[in-house]
Amino acid sequence: MFNIVTYDNIPADGLKWLSREKYAIAPECPHPDAILLRSFDLHGVPIPETVLAVGRAGSGVNNIPVEDYSKRGIPVFNTPGANANAVKELTIAGLLLASRNLAAALDFTSALDGDDAAIQQQVENEKKRFAGVELAGKKLGVVGLGAIGVQVANSAIDLGMQVQAYDPSLSVKRAWQLSPSVISAASIEYLLSWADFITLHIPLNDQTRRLMDGSHLALMKQGAILINFSRAEVVDEAAVCAALDSGKLQAYVTDFPTRAIVDQPRAIVLPHLGASTAEAEVHCAGMVAESLVDFLENGEI
Repeated sequence: MFNIVTYDNIPADGLKWLSREKYAIAPECPHPDAILLRSFDLHGVPIPETVLAVGRAGSGVNNIPVEDYSKRGIPVFNTPGANANAVKELTIAGLLLASRNLAAALDFTSALDGDDAAIQQQVENEKKRFAGVELAGKKLGVVGLGAIGVQVANSAIDLGMQVQAYDPSLSVKRAWQLSPSVISAASIEYLLSWADFITLHIPLNDQTRRLMDGSHLALMKQGAILINFSRAEVVDEAAVCAALDSGKLQAYVTDFPTRAIVDQPRAIVLPHLGASTAEAEVHCAGMVAESLVDFLENGEI
């Protein structure tokens, strides 16, 4: 019998790989063989000597001290691609939110008062404030062509956008999945200067931390829109706020609230909804459960 301790609510439908005859799964387990989690931060958490593996039902592993575990011979499994469709759909929603000023328009209508006649008059007087642009024909730059970036690029082509992308580490698998209409940009500098919209789909590491700093933001078109559903730290928050204040950025759409960003009137901030769909949670749980079974029972990594 293998004991697995969970640090988050893991959907039961995604744990079918873990036979109840072989696995005991609970928030508290004596002498756990493995840890299963989603967003819980394991940094600084003592890990029992019995732990053989860690599985995260999600793609990023910045909430796990991977290097420390590697020194102890503990592999860390994640689920790249399992939540790709969910994040892709939210990114497309972000494009629409920003291009059509929908967040500000919703705030306006929620504050309407008076009877029907008064409401209609307010709408006619003010709706021009929320006039937007259509996505068809606009230029989208995609930074990062993993599972999510490829789906975003392909969907944007279907919406009639011009799409260029930059990823120096593009895999053969992702290249085959990419629409032939997506053009490979020679450099991130060129991509930033070309695009009307930039969307980030990159992991957080030493190379990408604060990638979108003041110098890179300065290359973007006046009034461009930046979308970040990767990680908060891939942008330099102070530089983004300055670009919003100056009008260099028309809008910043992000899934990562901070005090500074929430207080920005040009920012559209969501509460970390990227993978928050029932389908994505089940897919992620199933993928990581399969990885743990393969490792614990067969030693496969």
